Amino acid sequence: MITKIKTVQELRPLLEILRSSGKKIVFTNGCFDIIHTGHTRYLAIARSFGDILVVAVNSDASVRTIKGEKRPISSQAERAETLAALGSVDYVTIFDEPDPYRVISALQPDVLVKGGDWPIEKIIGRDVVEARGGKVVNVPYVEGSSTTGIIERIVRIYCEGGKVGEWKGGR
Repeated sequence: MITKIKTVQELRPLLEILRSSGKKIVFTNGCFDIIHTGHTRYLAIARSFGDILVVAVNSDASVRTIKGEKRPISSQAERAETLAALGSVDYVTIFDEPDPYRVISALQPDVLVKGGDWPIEKIIGRDVVEARGGKVVNVPYVEGSSTTGIIERIVRIYCEGGKVGEWKGGR
């Protein structure tokens, strides 16, 4: 599964070979901090739009810029490895910028997928993909399934006044 994790420079020629053999390249991106059912459903749907799914993951520094200093919960290496273990994901790359525009421009996917919380006209990289005849889609957002929601639930259940309360579960 580690072999699925590539730099953008490694992915570019590989994707060109795959594309020249008739494969449709699908791209999506995100923080993917504390991977949950919403993520796995989303990635399976994204993969259905083509033959090869590339997932670009925000680096730790990028996540901090977007989500704040207490995030991410899981490191970029952990998030990339977990994503690479999913059958729906063919390749994973990590990027440092707050948005994936540079990566999309470099990889030139045939299909760009984002969650339904992103209106198509606001999807970053849409211009790049559509300029070469590609397709941009958004897939339904899975309500009640978010990393922030999981963190809030953990804090509510296990913490009191900022201190860890008595553990009621297993290990």
